[in-house]
Amino acid sequence: MARKTGLGKGLNSLMGGADAEVSGAIVPDTVLPLDDIRPNKGQPRKNFDEQALEELADSIKQNGVLQPILVRKKGQKYEIVAGERRYQASKKAGMTDIPVVVKDISDEDVFKLALIENLQRSDLDPIEEAQGFKTLIDKSGMTQAQLGQALSKSRPAIANALRLLDLPKEVQQMMSERKLTAGHARAILAVPSEEGRIKLAQKVVDDGLTVRQTETLAPLFSDMDRQPPKRVPTPQSYKRAARQLRLALDTNVKVKRLRNKNKIEIEFATEEDLARLVEQLSKVAMGGGDQHEDA
Repeated sequence: MARKTGLGKGLNSLMGGADAEVSGAIVPDTVLPLDDIRPNKGQPRKNFDEQALEELADSIKQNGVLQPILVRKKGQKYEIVAGERRYQASKKAGMTDIPVVVKDISDEDVFKLALIENLQRSDLDPIEEAQGFKTLIDKSGMTQAQLGQALSKSRPAIANALRLLDLPKEVQQMMSERKLTAGHARAILAVPSEEGRIKLAQKVVDDGLTVRQTETLAPLFSDMDRQPPKRVPTPQSYKRAARQLRLALDTNVKVKRLRNKNKIEIEFATEEDLARLVEQLSKVAMGGGDQHEDA
């Protein structure tokens, strides 16, 4: 049965306490051909800095791999648990084998340890980090608080990281390419719509805006998302009534619905004009019964 390592133990408990990639303190178990080793498909880090990889490859050409990678037996091959960057750089350097430490590690702990390694060395971009947190929570059933405790991070830090996954894929890609920071992303998340978030993110990248400038612009992009209320067409009966009243009173009259109330607006120019309208309306009110009977 695979030995459970525990999330908090990390790599130190498995590899003798070394925490530097170039440390020579760890004695490898053996040397394995690179062809016998395969990367872990669940590796939380998806993007490797090509320039940094080339620099490491040059160092390996001159000095060799000074710290073994951590692997586990997987079928007839070996799977990388930690150290894929050294593995990739060794391939670039033209090496045929690499020193390894072989451990019996469970499927669950493989991802945990790979995530911890990258977090300890700050190798993950914010989106990779957030995806790693989500995967750990989904696989282990831990709460955000428990994950934060295991990784020495606060629960709000875990929650803020996970919120980045609410961003549109286009914006997440900008973050993976280091065009946007987590601070920019939090400001962009204040915009409610996906379209508005994409537009603001693109403006940040195009104009090289600071986080503060992005925070200032976010409300403007939020206002752009708000659709004006649909105008309800005026009923034909209202239009006919307004036309009849205009003819009868010899002034402009509007019949309309405003804030869920029906209203009649009668215009007048002067006090004398108002008195004339009152007199006309009074006559209609007092004589309306007789007019109806005569009709």
